[in-house]
Amino acid sequence: MPVHDVNVAVIYYSSTGTVAELARLIADTAEHAGADVRLRRVAELAPQAAIDANPAWAANAAATADILEAAPEDMLWADAVLLGTPTRFGNVTSQLKQFLDTLGGLWQQGRLADKVYSGFTASGTRHGGQESTLLALYHTVHHFGGILIAPGYTDPAKFTDGNPYGTSHVGGPETPVDADARTAARVQAERVVKFTKAIKAGLAAAS
Repeated sequence: MPVHDVNVAVIYYSSTGTVAELARLIADTAEHAGADVRLRRVAELAPQAAIDANPAWAANAAATADILEAAPEDMLWADAVLLGTPTRFGNVTSQLKQFLDTLGGLWQQGRLADKVYSGFTASGTRHGGQESTLLALYHTVHHFGGILIAPGYTDPAKFTDGNPYGTSHVGGPETPVDADARTAARVQAERVVKFTKAIKAGLAAAS
């Protein structure tokens, strides 16, 4: 199949910038792997006063202001969707959940089914809910009728970062995304593109 034969949407929420950096890494890798990519951030729900009170939050809001906000049309366009969220008490952030909750009409029409989905996350502490957040996110994928492509232990690097459910990083703005998380992002994005191409080709041949 020719280069750029699949569409990949990377849709995320990030407060202080860690998940935003992971999203960029995943988007860049997917593009180099032969996908057309849309990098999108979901709308912020927090009050401006709360953002302004946290320098890292305010800096990330300014740094990512040029990234378009995610819209339902991005889901329709995509053959694969990678969803990113920090952990919030071991669960998905309200900002990403709000976006997902706007997709009920498309879900009801079956227009979110048969796409590839995968997730990535970050937490401020080790064992801070990374795996439970990804598993909670994947509940929505199952309801969509999506095809879940998790990294698993399919690459030697995964035995280093140790998260078979998706890319994850421990630390906030003072802890830059490390080499393990960067490698995990590459492995996950390449795997998603590889299987999206195969699934799309297979579905086309079967139709």
